[in-house]
Amino acid sequence: MSKVTRVGGVSGPSTMGSMAAVPTRRVGGRWISFFALSWFGVWIAQLTPVQLLLPLQVEKLLNTTDWVQNVLGFGWISGIAGAFALVAYPLTGALSDRTTSRFGRRRPWIAAGTAGFAVSLVLVGIQTSLLGIGICWVAASTFFCVLTAALTAAISDQVPVSQRGYVSGWISAPQAIGIIAGLVLVTALGLSTFGGYALMAGLLVVLGLPFLLLVPDAVLPPGMMAPLTWRSLLQGMWISPRLFPDFGWTLLSRILVNLGNAFGTSLLLYFLMYGLKVPDAEGSLILLTLVYMVFVIVASLWLGRLSDKLGRRRPFVFGASVLQAVAALILAFVPSLEAATVAAGLLGLGYGCFLSVDQALATEVLPDQLSRGKDLGIMNIALTVPQAFAPMLGALLVSAVGGFTLLFLVSGVTALAGAWAVGRVKGVR
Repeated sequence: MSKVTRVGGVSGPSTMGSMAAVPTRRVGGRWISFFALSWFGVWIAQLTPVQLLLPLQVEKLLNTTDWVQNVLGFGWISGIAGAFALVAYPLTGALSDRTTSRFGRRRPWIAAGTAGFAVSLVLVGIQTSLLGIGICWVAASTFFCVLTAALTAAISDQVPVSQRGYVSGWISAPQAIGIIAGLVLVTALGLSTFGGYALMAGLLVVLGLPFLLLVPDAVLPPGMMAPLTWRSLLQGMWISPRLFPDFGWTLLSRILVNLGNAFGTSLLLYFLMYGLKVPDAEGSLILLTLVYMVFVIVASLWLGRLSDKLGRRRPFVFGASVLQAVAALILAFVPSLEAATVAAGLLGLGYGCFLSVDQALATEVLPDQLSRGKDLGIMNIALTVPQAFAPMLGALLVSAVGGFTLLFLVSGVTALAGAWAVGRVKGVR
């Protein structure tokens, strides 16, 4: 038996095998609380701009009555930022896997991601051209990837498998609260564009400090991991679906379900403004988001814990994907505010379950526990990049037919395809 030592405040065997071992010690309420607070800061800073600030900022600069052009302008900025995330996630994960700082492997990247994200948000708020907005939003999205890659890896580093569904629920529950909290704060306080971005940046920093400063992070001894080279990074980006089929099917399912969800939500403000033509689009957006939030919170925490208790992941992810498909089809065939409210509830129920249980599933199909930061970085591409590309792809779908029906049909079909993909996972129940 290997000797157990204290490493960076975290107990663990002093061998390479121990660094790769799956944690068995349960994390407590303090750890979970700080983790949830950090994610709340992340989501309020990311989703408030995506749902409200950025679309309105682009629309103001374009100054056109052609709403399709407004959708396309927002979509292109979001899509370009998503292309950078393709590199930022696995690169950050691979680097954090090898970080031998005395502060730990993940903590320096959490600090850098938080600082860079906050500064970039403030810079977005003062831009007066589309090019400036695009450049600064790319920077903000890249630092968002740096931060969330390190935070996600903390689950595999410190949380036992039997607790991962519940802990992962504290990623998705703060997401739902963050959306509504950001929208309410900006609208209720009557903030300017710059004021909205500045407030989100401040909340990101304040809410992230407890986890950053007070939660221990294991220190990686020098020489344990091979140095990172461009060749090894590029080779590591390819994880053979033939050798690791469960990883491949889980990744595909993540891409499809998140893309389906993003199709259904990313252009919601435009759908209310130009599809349903409701008198108060921003107020209606808050109402739908509130309904969505309640169901996300209930599903992510209750169903995540139930998944842990039953020791099953696939049925939950499959059901969550189907629920999102049903919600999208309601939006496609019953275009009314009342139907959209029902769809918001179903979408929240499905996505809340998906986020918590699928995150736990992802940690159980990793090929190599020593490189879990990089591998989860690849998984996180499937979480964030669809959200970034969906506005651009969705805008093209809306532009092609001059309406939103095709967009929601594609959303439903994509989510159903994700349900089929997760059914192919064999190594996890």
